[in-house]
Amino acid sequence: MTRIAFYGSSLLSSYWNGAATYYRGIIQALSAHGHHITFYEPDVYDRQANRDIDPPDWCDVVVYEGTSEALKRVAAEAAKADVVVKASGVGFEDDALLREVMAHAAPDALRIFWDVDAPATLAAMQADPEDALRLMLPDQIDLVLTYGGGKPVIDAYRALGARECVPIYNALDASTHHPVPADPRFACDLAFLGNRLPDREARVEQFFFAPARELPSLRFLLGGSGWDAGAVPENVRCLGHVRTADHNAFNVTPRVVLNIARDSMAAIGFSPATRVFEAAGAGACLMTDYWEGIELFLKPGEEVLVARDGQDVADCLRALPPGRDEAIGERARARILSEHTYAHRARQLDALLRERVRIAEAPA
Repeated sequence: MTRIAFYGSSLLSSYWNGAATYYRGIIQALSAHGHHITFYEPDVYDRQANRDIDPPDWCDVVVYEGTSEALKRVAAEAAKADVVVKASGVGFEDDALLREVMAHAAPDALRIFWDVDAPATLAAMQADPEDALRLMLPDQIDLVLTYGGGKPVIDAYRALGARECVPIYNALDASTHHPVPADPRFACDLAFLGNRLPDREARVEQFFFAPARELPSLRFLLGGSGWDAGAVPENVRCLGHVRTADHNAFNVTPRVVLNIARDSMAAIGFSPATRVFEAAGAGACLMTDYWEGIELFLKPGEEVLVARDGQDVADCLRALPPGRDEAIGERARARILSEHTYAHRARQLDALLRERVRIAEAPA
């Protein structure tokens, strides 16, 4: 049994934490391969007050106070693990946590940095030669995993000294995201779910708000935290935070569900958001803004609708004939189930870990 100590933002709460469903899917599927995972998450940003799952039976979860003392205590637990993972974007003293965790890792442990926002992490390292992760990459990190980015991210990490970088893409957890009956609360022509973030706002304006203004007779639905209902077009209804438990109904009820990549993710490509797989897994008719690599996951025009600008979104909504949305959703669900579930990702990750843990434990 491989013991894995995983330091991340939160497993128990998706509140201001887009990585939650990714962590849940990967860790649950990985545990089925016999790995014992302990997830350490700080009590910050009101996440514990907004939990949307209970502590699971497939992973031990340790919640620690957002203090330097508590951080040091949980970092010391890394000494007991065969594999030590520090994820990006934990949200409390990330640099200190990285240094403490890697300092306490056993000499023969596999030390992993898991990047869930590679464009932001790479930009920070490239801008600062003294960045904590950049300084540690060549000698203190054995493996970098990313949830997207493809060759551009791999090349960038290697240029900064990483020994190895492997994408473990987002995927579908079919046990949690699947077709359900439609819910009138989410009835509309086009729905978008995403928190308001600085590097997403301009694209949301282009791909969502502009088509809403052009099509005043259609109904648009906006889910996610941070949006000001008073500043949106009249035919846009704001829901605020949408609980994970409601994601399936949110996906299956609208005629079309929209994915909008953040600026950095769209620019780098090969970075499908978790929402892509969740919506497709529920059988939604998914429309996404264009980004390089989409065809690796879904076939444009048959399994997903692709828009290069807001006018494409509006034109597609006008022209989409009855029944085509259901057909696209069905084909997308079949493709994702056959190639892109967390069971597929866990098999990839299990082989990766077992090979490297075995090498790390071999005598010099």
